[in-house]
Amino acid sequence: MSARCCAGQLACCCGSAGCSLGCGCCPKIRQSRTTRFMYLLYFILVVGLCCVMMAPSVTKQIREHIPFFEDFCAGIKAGDACETLVGYSAVYKVCFGMACFFFVFCLLTLKVNNSKGCRAYIHNGFWFFKLLLLGAMCSGAFFIPDQETFLNAWRYVGAVGSVLFIGIQLLLIVEFAHKWNKNWTAGTASNKLWYASLSLATLIMYSVAVGGLALMALFYTQGNGCLDNKILLGVHGGLCLLVSLAAISPCVQNRQPHSGLLQSGLISCYVTYLTFSALTSKPEKIVQDEHGKNVTICVPDFGQDLHRDENMVAWLGTLLLIVCISYSCLTSTTRSSSDALQRRYGAPELEVARCCFCFGPDGEDTEEQQNVKEGPRVIYDEKKGTVYSYSYFHSVFMLASLYVMMTLTSWFHYENATIETFLTGSWSVFWVKMASCWMCVILYLWTLVAPLCCPSRQFLV
Repeated sequence: MSARCCAGQLACCCGSAGCSLGCGCCPKIRQSRTTRFMYLLYFILVVGLCCVMMAPSVTKQIREHIPFFEDFCAGIKAGDACETLVGYSAVYKVCFGMACFFFVFCLLTLKVNNSKGCRAYIHNGFWFFKLLLLGAMCSGAFFIPDQETFLNAWRYVGAVGSVLFIGIQLLLIVEFAHKWNKNWTAGTASNKLWYASLSLATLIMYSVAVGGLALMALFYTQGNGCLDNKILLGVHGGLCLLVSLAAISPCVQNRQPHSGLLQSGLISCYVTYLTFSALTSKPEKIVQDEHGKNVTICVPDFGQDLHRDENMVAWLGTLLLIVCISYSCLTSTTRSSSDALQRRYGAPELEVARCCFCFGPDGEDTEEQQNVKEGPRVIYDEKKGTVYSYSYFHSVFMLASLYVMMTLTSWFHYENATIETFLTGSWSVFWVKMASCWMCVILYLWTLVAPLCCPSRQFLV
């Protein structure tokens, strides 16, 4: 690596310069994206640490292979087996430090609209010092006095923040459905093939929703039992039918001509996924058969074989959770997502139909790429102003920290929560997912009936 590249990476760590990938064969990357990915890396590092703290098997391996481990634990008054450094209480403290880290930067970057200011420089650089600050905050949480009172209070703060995070994701799902339909409908004026695309996408989503409901009814119900599952699936089917009829009802169509089955199909698919996820998170129901043998009912027969290697299943499930939360954080912190939450939309006549409508039109970075000089392969795409809200970005990650904390500790069933039992299910997780399912339907129905309830206001979907 050349001296210039080394100097660039040093400026990235200790100064306000943007971070590059550090190799000549790597593609150029926007400064706004590399900043978000650096914060995401910090987030993943802390979440990984929380997973280790929740894994008794990892703690056992450390105790067996690290010399003087028990003496070290006793020296820092963490217990003979470091009880205060593992388990749900440790995860609460580490996530408290991470949430405080993002909260501080949320306050620091309030109303930053120009990337040339001092606060913008702090947001986009000084990564080494920010890593030290994050580590200090996570470590300092272990020295908070009156730990029992802190944990009891922080538990409810985490629950509220997690609900807010779930609400943001549900709002964005609903807005995504409306944006998808509006974008593809705009293309029908110039090309009738967009009608076929709309019809095909709608057919696929309704097929997935109906097929998912049929499979859940097949595997999660039985002829002489599982009444609660039957009721839940019946409510699920009724809600999907309700949103579909509401989307094409004449009264809604008069106020919102863009409303259609594409949106309701996407919402039906998503609530089908949430219902399935809730059923898999439900605690097992064990009864005795006619031979006096304990059997598990109301679950698929093949599902009982999935827990033969509980460690592998748990770690794969945890990895999937981290990936999903990371994707949600990145997609919900873009400028378009922030505008959607504040119900700010572009003019419908300016809508350009594209298959990948979530991304900007091709060629929008041409001018920026032409002005890139030799050196760090970073495109400074915020010369004219910020391309996303810094404070909103940090607030989403703060709420995501609380959501991770509550999810890893099984919400309010935290006493015996471990990574190894992460996928065994609990009533807290089950009801959180079912509530998310019903809230998604309510939010979508509100976007349909709001223009009818408030005819004097202008609603754009």
